[in-house]
Amino acid sequence: MTICPCCGFKFAGDLRNGCAGCGAQAVGEPLARPEHELPSYGRALLIGAIGSLALLLFFAATLLAFLERTPLSFDFWSITASAETAAWRLKWLALPLTVVSIWLGWRVCASLRKEPVRFMGSRVAHGGLAASVLFAVMVATLIGVTVPERMRQRQRSHEAANRALLYTHNRAFMEYRARFGTYPAELSDLSNLPDPDGSIADLIKRAEQSSYKPWTELAATQPVPAKSRPLRVAALRPATLNSDADAAPGEGVPFTNYELRLPGEDKILGNEDDWLMRDGMVRPVNETEASNTFLSNEANTP
Repeated sequence: MTICPCCGFKFAGDLRNGCAGCGAQAVGEPLARPEHELPSYGRALLIGAIGSLALLLFFAATLLAFLERTPLSFDFWSITASAETAAWRLKWLALPLTVVSIWLGWRVCASLRKEPVRFMGSRVAHGGLAASVLFAVMVATLIGVTVPERMRQRQRSHEAANRALLYTHNRAFMEYRARFGTYPAELSDLSNLPDPDGSIADLIKRAEQSSYKPWTELAATQPVPAKSRPLRVAALRPATLNSDADAAPGEGVPFTNYELRLPGEDKILGNEDDWLMRDGMVRPVNETEASNTFLSNEANTP
């Protein structure tokens, strides 16, 4: 490939025969190549600088995370925790940086091996490539070892949020029972309570995503006084020994128990990850079902 010095046109051929672009003719023989040519150091220096910068960035982030810890402790686990924090902070920068630096370093090192006379600094280039690979391995390892704990923390945060919501429901149910002598027949009945902070209205708004079921245990029921009787109470028929007797409806009986079910992380009600509160006791549905299965098996065991 020949490049015309007049117009910059690239063509295949000898310039002494004239430029194919502008028609310029050579005025003499081309200059001889110098006896000694200095090899280029720029490529190797670039790869070495990229690798060093990646490691320096990681150690700076680790130092910053270490200084943020209180109190300062120079033991192994404190330094490891700081490195893990730094790895998570650099996760979005590490991926493009490592891909570009490793690919570029690999290409440069290959060109150095092919033309050792034109390019120098093979050790610097290979050192920069090794630094880039080390940076990628450290970030990936430190993120990988913390993923299980991060997932457990995320799960605990969801559990804490669900428990807080269920306990808020339970507080409202207790207040409703203290005021009216019964649990509400529906969640919308909670609107009869005072709501200075808007928490009751939020619970009623969430009723579409929950399942609420109150019931009455006959052994614990007593008639509700007329002054404190709520809008809706359970109307039960008195039990008689004669099954053919046509008993008349009895007095209004308060709800003594309730069950509230909220959707889990998938926001779909009726799955195994739902949360269940029964008379103030909060448990995941899967644990409740497992406990019921165990008790049933124990009861059936001779």
